[in-house]
Amino acid sequence: METFYDVIAGDQLVLVDFFATWCQPCKMMHPVLKQVKDVLGDRIRIIKIDVDTHQSLSRQYQIQSVPTLMLFRKGEALWRTSGAMPKAELLSSLDPFLK
Repeated sequence: METFYDVIAGDQLVLVDFFATWCQPCKMMHPVLKQVKDVLGDRIRIIKIDVDTHQSLSRQYQIQSVPTLMLFRKGEALWRTSGAMPKAELLSSLDPFLK
């Protein structure tokens, strides 16, 4: 079974959505992330991590608020932001890492 660390260690860009089921802004991000995946396709992998279920990961990455989005490649955190954002803003933020 593939672990979180296996996923983020690869060559592919991985966008991690640290979320909580009770969080309204997190729920707003779900369709945005789907639209971003539709635009970027295989150029990015998007995974969701429930902070309540995976508390050790949340502590390790110092997740203070949800949603928090982090971008990884080869195990390295390249970018991070907290809070909901529209599709255009997220795509703009990811663009420099897609080159």
